[in-house]
Amino acid sequence: MGRRQVALAALTAILSIQGGLAQESPLTAFVDVQLVPMDRERVLAHQTVLVRGNTVLAVDGVEHLKIPAQAARVAGHGTAYLLPGLADMHTHVMRTEDLLLYTANGVTTILHMGGAPADLVDHVQESIDAGETVGPQIFFAFMIDGSPALSRFYVRTPEQARAAVQLAKANGYVFMKVYNNVTAEEFAAIVEEGRRQGLPVIGHGVRSVGLPAGLFQGQVMVAHAEEFYYTAFGRHIPNDAAIVNQVVEETFRSGAYVTPNLSTFSTIARQWGRPQVIREFMQDARIRYMSPDERVDWSDSDYVHNEGNIAPILDFLASFTKALAARGVPLLTGTDSPVIPGMLPGYSIHEDLQRLTAAGLTPFQALSAATRVPGEFIAKFVPRALPFGQIKPGMRADLVLVSANPLVSLESLREPLGVMSAGRWRTRQQLDALLAQQQARYQQVLQ
Repeated sequence: MGRRQVALAALTAILSIQGGLAQESPLTAFVDVQLVPMDRERVLAHQTVLVRGNTVLAVDGVEHLKIPAQAARVAGHGTAYLLPGLADMHTHVMRTEDLLLYTANGVTTILHMGGAPADLVDHVQESIDAGETVGPQIFFAFMIDGSPALSRFYVRTPEQARAAVQLAKANGYVFMKVYNNVTAEEFAAIVEEGRRQGLPVIGHGVRSVGLPAGLFQGQVMVAHAEEFYYTAFGRHIPNDAAIVNQVVEETFRSGAYVTPNLSTFSTIARQWGRPQVIREFMQDARIRYMSPDERVDWSDSDYVHNEGNIAPILDFLASFTKALAARGVPLLTGTDSPVIPGMLPGYSIHEDLQRLTAAGLTPFQALSAATRVPGEFIAKFVPRALPFGQIKPGMRADLVLVSANPLVSLESLREPLGVMSAGRWRTRQQLDALLAQQQARYQQVLQ
């Protein structure tokens, strides 16, 4: 018996188990799809992907993989492209209703970067897994600063910093996010206690430590490319390529990940000193899916009161991001949605991808930052999580079906044909119906 026959026999045996997980978990088959597995830059034609519950069970050509009779079928017709779900690795979601918007846009994983209400941290993942709430899988970071600040937990001593890490661990967080103003001693305490508790440190460039120095001390991810501008480059656009190359090289050697967050900086630059831009945001048809109180928050943007032009900084951050990618620094997509006016939850991931390609990354590089690399990041630092970010057996079955090859153009991702998240497949029509229901509920509130 050949290797393929052995694999099929094993699959048949698994599916025939009576009374076990194979019987209880639903089966879904994506039949005759153009597969973008994201293990490397390639497309596999005429594939079938078999999913059990929320896990990929088997992948093979349509002529080789027998589909169990009980499996629900999703037809790819040989023309639709199946790829891993997208990840937004910088969000500040405060309401469960916003989670639908991520799913509707193919975002199946988010990293919450601080400030989440306690009930969201405590219960939302269970609700999503149970199908009571539509949303992505969520990883939570506990945000900590070194001075009193609105909506941020702060500490005044290294001892308090260690206690804060322990508190975060006890409350289910998996990362510590440092903000600007912790002292060097507090930063060291957070990193040390984070190692002890298994909570890696991510976040801003701590001003007392700087970048890339903080990365060599143990920070594993930088939340904005602009953090290098504030620290490594001293709030100046460097005109010496050697200085930039040195920072890029040190960042690479540190092994840290970077979330460029170019979409956020671009959106801030657009509204900087321009109240009329906020009015444009408020007229965006998609804002009707956001809660009325969030719309009020957007209408009171602080950025419109600033003066000057920060567009040159954006141009530098784009070139810096390209240099990071060229050197092999692992990049992550992230949007800072929805707390930044203009950054629509879910929808903004497409702006982030567009900004990465505009900076000079290829579609595969940009898509890797939204799929494979986030999966590798979480696997490295949250090892108990089910692996995701590629399509192969054993991976989490977070999947997006689109009408055109995303390795040629990322535009088809804006209107997915359907999304599988938390083990549930939803068509474009079903997602649109959920969005319409959400809009109707908000409209009733406004009347």
